[in-house]
Amino acid sequence: MADQRKPDPSGKGVPARKPAPARKAAPPAKGKAVAPRPSAGEVAAPAPEGYTSLIEPRGAVSEFLAPVGGFGVTLSNMFRPTVTEQYPSEKVPAKPRYHGRHQLNRYADGLEKCIGCELCAWACPADAIYVEGADNTPDNQRSPGERYGSVYQINYLRCIFCGLCIEACPTRALTMTNEYELAGPTRAGMIWEKEDLLAPLRAGMLQAPHPMVEGTTDTDYYRGEVTGSTPAQVAWVTEHRPDDPTLPGGAGLEAANVPGPTAAVMAATVAGATKQGTR
Repeated sequence: MADQRKPDPSGKGVPARKPAPARKAAPPAKGKAVAPRPSAGEVAAPAPEGYTSLIEPRGAVSEFLAPVGGFGVTLSNMFRPTVTEQYPSEKVPAKPRYHGRHQLNRYADGLEKCIGCELCAWACPADAIYVEGADNTPDNQRSPGERYGSVYQINYLRCIFCGLCIEACPTRALTMTNEYELAGPTRAGMIWEKEDLLAPLRAGMLQAPHPMVEGTTDTDYYRGEVTGSTPAQVAWVTEHRPDDPTLPGGAGLEAANVPGPTAAVMAATVAGATKQGTR
């Protein structure tokens, strides 16, 4: 790079700079051994005296084949037959612990397990869950205890299926199924409501709301001591909802387990896509 300094008007020129004096190396601390520096080109520190490596040295053939040793897995798989899953014609079941679509569970008598505590919403890192709790009343007892989840939404456009929400749930109300086929024609159709997430009713359950089992508390429900509905609960539902399909002699569980509107549209969309892609 050329010298950009202005010339001296006197004509004597610019004096040359004096070289800076070399710094003296600091003497080593007393009582502390200093390891010698490695020679040029070496990165690691030299091996201490008396050290013997436990790794056997490579032979001539190993040294010759070392550059292509990393391709061993690739070369071994080149001659194996290719196995392709014919999805959606052949659907392979997911693993038992696969994190799929969420589900709001019920107790054995049909009451909901969700108590509207909103811990799942607080634990969600993607802010995909929205919960509103409400108080149970004698005419609207939907879960054991004092509160239940009146509004429950999961936005599957945001959900990352991490499972932190089910770990935060204190009553095991929220779990994840093996269902992985989630698709919808609109963005609003990817937001599932409470009626879309509730688990189906099974034999021995009564559709909520109805009173708790007589003589029990919410702790008895949490411990699993309630194994089904009682005649007193059946009588209460018969009095307040005589046309309930879950009553003995009613329309049956198929009439009671009607999917929510969002779940129904998504199921139809997935079924249409499966039919179109089936060979």
